[in-house]
Amino acid sequence: MKKVFQILLFIAIVALAYLSYQSINKPLEFRKIKAQRYDRIIDQLQDIRKAQVAYKDVNGKYTGSFDTLINFIKTDSMPLVKSEGTLTDEQYDAGMTEKEAVKKGFIIRDTIMIAALDTIFGKDYPIENLKYVPFTKGKHQFKMGAGIIVTGSQVKVQVFEAKVSNMIIFEDIKNEYLDELKEENGNRIRLNKYPGLMVGSLEEANNNSGNWE
Repeated sequence: MKKVFQILLFIAIVALAYLSYQSINKPLEFRKIKAQRYDRIIDQLQDIRKAQVAYKDVNGKYTGSFDTLINFIKTDSMPLVKSEGTLTDEQYDAGMTEKEAVKKGFIIRDTIMIAALDTIFGKDYPIENLKYVPFTKGKHQFKMGAGIIVTGSQVKVQVFEAKVSNMIIFEDIKNEYLDELKEENGNRIRLNKYPGLMVGSLEEANNNSGNWE
């Protein structure tokens, strides 16, 4: 009986040690995974913002459709002002402005059209993947919308938002890190923050900022 008791005690000690290790190690592991995934997803949300700003520059508004946005980047062009010549020290000292120099032909400006994809991202950028949430193997897309809000001073402002929840970001590991994920979401909800990553807003004019900024 004594030997059986010693074996059971040993098993209990090992189990307790393992649980203690897990209680410390799992949150650390989750933070590492979170940092890796957040960094990649933030990069993509910033790219969505770049594409939306370019779309608005040409069309005067944002779009809530990824198909429309991606098609614009793939097929449309953007104006680029090409400038030749600069003000000389003598012209500057004489009080000549750049606008006057353009009128007199000392500075030549010409507007040319450049492919949007080349201008914003580079021709090899995988634009078709812009809508897919990284780490989900193409299973999930970012939620995106666009609209108009009226500020307190009665100014109409074009807005958009793109977002993805933590439940999607960590969907493949949520069972393994369920407690850590619940704590992460709970902390954000208590602070009245979106439990995930988001750029822009359909509720306020926030200059297209991300909730990580």
